[in-house]
Amino acid sequence: MQSIAEAWLVYRLTGSSLFLGLVGFSSQIPVFLVAPIGGIVADRLNRQRVVIGTQLASMSLALIFSVLTLTHVIQVWHIFVLAALLGVVNAFDIPARQSFLVDMVGKEDLMNAIALNSSMFNGARIIGPAIAGILIAKIGEGWCFFGNGISYVAVITGLLLMRLERPVYRPAKGSPLANIIEGFRFAKETSPIRALLLLLGLVSLVSMPYTVLMPIFADRVLHGGARGLGILMGATGVGALLGALTLATRTGVRGLGRWVAFSCGGFGVTLALFSFSRNFFLSTALLVPVGFCMMLQMSSSNTLIQAMVPDQLRGRVMALYSMMFMGMAPFGALLGGALADRIGAPHTIAMGSVACVGGAVLFGINLPKIRVEARRLIIAQTMAGGDPSVEMTARVVED
Repeated sequence: MQSIAEAWLVYRLTGSSLFLGLVGFSSQIPVFLVAPIGGIVADRLNRQRVVIGTQLASMSLALIFSVLTLTHVIQVWHIFVLAALLGVVNAFDIPARQSFLVDMVGKEDLMNAIALNSSMFNGARIIGPAIAGILIAKIGEGWCFFGNGISYVAVITGLLLMRLERPVYRPAKGSPLANIIEGFRFAKETSPIRALLLLLGLVSLVSMPYTVLMPIFADRVLHGGARGLGILMGATGVGALLGALTLATRTGVRGLGRWVAFSCGGFGVTLALFSFSRNFFLSTALLVPVGFCMMLQMSSSNTLIQAMVPDQLRGRVMALYSMMFMGMAPFGALLGGALADRIGAPHTIAMGSVACVGGAVLFGINLPKIRVEARRLIIAQTMAGGDPSVEMTARVVED
């Protein structure tokens, strides 16, 4: 709800696709800059407490957003500042949250836990935009911010009630800078993880700006207004939920590399078709496979990376994951907003879609080369986790 309301508020105040891109940039660039520090925090401290802290901070920012909007004193610079502060919070929240999944469920249920987490998130993405579109049209953006702020009470209560078997937190040796370099070096020298991260970064840079430009499509291209924006984003959420549920049906990581390649290519193709559509209902229908492919690539990549990374590096590698998936998005948002001002939103999205398909083809070509190392890493982490069925795991990850 808050994401839709923020985008529509910026559009209402400025009417500029460039400003939409700038706000997207300011909200996500902190993830790119600060996430390495967030990764160290996730590896050194109790992840449950870190996540509770980030939720408290997010709640405070949402309520400040609400008060400024409902009292009609909100200005564009307020939005930039609050968006940037929320980005800093996310830089700590994402690595801790993703690493926390293993603490909650263990490695044997990790893939299903990631899929379930994605299902819950995207279930909210279906309902939230639809509610936001109605609320914005009826009573304004401020109540969307207020609803988001109040919802954190339930989230924080749930986190406080959790009773986990505490994992052993081993303080990392060396300086924080050395720890950051260690995480970067591991990702750079591990070809399967490097390939997955680079593909995620490419998609975030060239294709994900479509979400930032969606108000332009909803209003100027498809003439649906705020309610149309909610429907369009809800359609993306439906597809993403289906993608997460598809992953949840799997019981092993076999073939996930191919899923990453095909879902990335499918994302690019369907997004290109969306950019050419001028019919609201056709555009809505096309956003379902867009969301499906996007979520399948993201969740499959997440699962593969977490299956390959050692526990002591998990927070730092997931920080790199967040840098590629969310941290590259602000550069894409800025580039997309600037291009859309010059050549229009549809042409901007079409260009990014072509690059996305090209990245999928390159990943697919290199997949046989990286599969052997991926198999070795997954077996090594299975043994480290105490699972005696190494032979079975080897067979599962052969493809």
